[in-house]
Amino acid sequence: MSINIKQSVRCPKCSEMSDVTVWSSVTAADSPDLKADILGGRLNMFRCPSCDTTALMPQPMLYTDDEKRLMISFMPTNDPVEKQQLYEKIVSSSRESGELNSLEGYNLRFVNGYNELLEKLLIFDNGYNDKAIEVIKLMILSQDVDKSDQRDCRFGKSDDGNIEFMIHDFIENMVYSSYVPVETYDTVYRSLIESGMKPYSFDWEIVDGAYATRLLNGFNNNF
Repeated sequence: MSINIKQSVRCPKCSEMSDVTVWSSVTAADSPDLKADILGGRLNMFRCPSCDTTALMPQPMLYTDDEKRLMISFMPTNDPVEKQQLYEKIVSSSRESGELNSLEGYNLRFVNGYNELLEKLLIFDNGYNDKAIEVIKLMILSQDVDKSDQRDCRFGKSDDGNIEFMIHDFIENMVYSSYVPVETYDTVYRSLIESGMKPYSFDWEIVDGAYATRLLNGFNNNF
């Protein structure tokens, strides 16, 4: 069930107070319009009626898509220490409550950035597994090792037998596209499965570049 709350917010620019509806839970089957708002960058977005200033509300949110057996816990923070604490908290509470027993076969993801939330939705909507996608993103960045630390790679879209990845170079202030054949994804995914990776979760997981690095360090497959 999708759940929202009303909040009175002071504009950070003009100090005008206004009421905002923020969503703490979104269920895809019940609220396809809210899912569209997430993908459009509109959900939980504050817009001041006086000066038109916009800002993302720092509202934790649980996204559930039972059809895709996907659940994402979004906890907005830029602090790596707080991120780890929030992750450990949701892992602990899920184990203590026993809710993991009812989520068998689900992919459970913890993210702390809105762009990560959008990317996860796009990946699973296109029928891919984010673990294999993260490995491919790492492979793309490793093609230019000297610049890998200044670049961010994101899943873009899937079309005409290719997967498009968007690469943002923060130093050069440029955005590049990289295209990977779907067959390459299939090979990577199959190799990871054969090496022991499970296509679903046993617990909440942070699936990112660091996760992909651990996969590659742990598996001796040739992709």
